[in-house]
Amino acid sequence: MTDTSSTDDLGAIRLLNDPVRRRLYEWVVEQPDAVGREGAAAAVGISRSLAAFHLDKLAEAGLLEAGYRRLTGRVGPGAGRPARVYQRADREFSVTLPERRYAAAADLFATAIERMGDGAPPPALADSAAAAGAELGVATSGSDTGSSEDRLTGALVAAGYEPFADAVGSIRLRNCPFHALVEAHRTLVCGTNLELAR
Repeated sequence: MTDTSSTDDLGAIRLLNDPVRRRLYEWVVEQPDAVGREGAAAAVGISRSLAAFHLDKLAEAGLLEAGYRRLTGRVGPGAGRPARVYQRADREFSVTLPERRYAAAADLFATAIERMGDGAPPPALADSAAAAGAELGVATSGSDTGSSEDRLTGALVAAGYEPFADAVGSIRLRNCPFHALVEAHRTLVCGTNLELAR
């Protein structure tokens, strides 16, 4: 029996094999807000119509979410039609061959750990997360020539957090690598995440 979700995921991921489409996707997901076709086209150096084609393909596959918004800030009569805008979709994509269910195992482990206490990471898990974070810091530090902020950002990138500096210079995170577990195990996952990131 064929798992249609794996087939759909494989088809969506295959779309990123096209270099132009991949650049568009990567640029869109790096943006803090939904973006229009013209901005995306300019960012990757292609025509608006080609950007629209690729962005719509990515949205049809579920890699991006599409909507409409006025980008000019004008409202009322004469403001024009809202533009089609795109942002990263919340849906996760995964392909494993043969099929593996790591998220199900992680959910079982998280449930068992929560039953042992108040939901916060027990000391052994906090220590393990801190040790993993320290190892990641050492592995990604390379030479110690960069600033501590650069080294921190490099470690966060390597761990999948997608860090960026906000308007006031704080480091914010676009992605939680453990997002699939957060809804059901928020206190445990966020506490563990904090220990790892420290």
